[in-house]
Amino acid sequence: MPKLWNKGKDDKEVEDFTVGDDHFLDQELLQYDLIASSAHAKALRKAKLISEEELKKLLTGLRQIGEAAENGQFTILKEDEDCHTAIENFLTKRFGDAGKKIHTGRSRNDQALTAIRLYEKDSLLKAADATLNLANELITFSKRHSTTIMPGYTHMRQAMPSSFGLWAEAFVEILINEMTTIKSAYKRINSNPLGSAASYGTDLPIDREYTSKLLGFSNVPNPLAAANSRGKDEAMLISVMHQIMLSLSRMATDLMLFSTEEFGYVQLPEELCTGSSMMPQKKNPDVLELTRAKTAVVQGHYVTVSSIVKDLPSGYNRDLQLTKRPVMESFDITLSSLAIMKRIVKELKVNNKRCLSACSPGLWATEEADKLVKGGMPFRQAYKEVASRLDKLKRPAKPIVPKLKSRRLIELLGEERRLLVGEQEKLQGKLRF
Repeated sequence: MPKLWNKGKDDKEVEDFTVGDDHFLDQELLQYDLIASSAHAKALRKAKLISEEELKKLLTGLRQIGEAAENGQFTILKEDEDCHTAIENFLTKRFGDAGKKIHTGRSRNDQALTAIRLYEKDSLLKAADATLNLANELITFSKRHSTTIMPGYTHMRQAMPSSFGLWAEAFVEILINEMTTIKSAYKRINSNPLGSAASYGTDLPIDREYTSKLLGFSNVPNPLAAANSRGKDEAMLISVMHQIMLSLSRMATDLMLFSTEEFGYVQLPEELCTGSSMMPQKKNPDVLELTRAKTAVVQGHYVTVSSIVKDLPSGYNRDLQLTKRPVMESFDITLSSLAIMKRIVKELKVNNKRCLSACSPGLWATEEADKLVKGGMPFRQAYKEVASRLDKLKRPAKPIVPKLKSRRLIELLGEERRLLVGEQEKLQGKLRF
């Protein structure tokens, strides 16, 4: 099938090199390109560049592609190069001149960027949803184990008394902070590239405010700014996913340590562990290890994309094609990692007795010093006094449980959920014909 830019006979080696895996990646972007093409067709009609009859044909064809794709009957081939060519070839074959008019006033550049932005908005909201789901599971866990005393660590050495409630609640608060970052990123990419064409707009009377309303974008950027955002915004989005993954990686490392035979604080869900090909007794925390490793993969994607864009001149450059896979894979990794961590937290079993018995009397050394301070002794003197009799310290009969603030965190999670549902409903209203 002819490419949108085709000027002659294709060179197979050049095609293989330039297409890469775009035709596979664009299968996932297809639905977003169909929505954007629908909005563009309506804008062409508004500008009187196509007739009402041609508009009906184009919208019918776009729906047919979407339905065929849902049934696995519309596949983007390497010779198509990308979803844009596949869509236009289908419309041209089915409707002749009407199909040839769908690309009026736009470039593959703004077409690709619009589809990617819609995909990214949708994926960010999915990441927000998965983040809140994990946070809610951690709140439930925290409340269930609010009085489960365990050692708190610094420098990987016992430091002060803690609880599994405090441990879980800490990650809830961190995940709520991630929501702030997600919302900021969403606001930044909620900008309509359609109509920016090859980076410099078009002389045709395409109403970009109209297409923004149709697609649910909140801003119409300078056309060159829209083009220059590609790659840079992808690096920013990967950075957001990396921040989430850093939290999951830290949680994974804690759970791997706490579930070792030496610690024995928790027991991982057996169905989420793997075995050994040699040692019958092994129950390996592979999902936690892979979560930690995949954090490094996402970090690598950030370095890749930011390195690609750092020396680019203004306007579209083909280098930007290679920013697509890293951002899509980063979303996939983060979403799957959030889901698997939620399952682990939900099914995690805590050994309360083991946690308490692991608490050495030295954990209460600071508490002993604070008692002397309350009696009027300067802290440095109290510190030395307690340090001189560490061997005489005893674990309290009724250890004080660290205070939690679950109620406030539950309120915050509820607020975030309401905001998210509102945005999801607005976006889903736009992501259909």
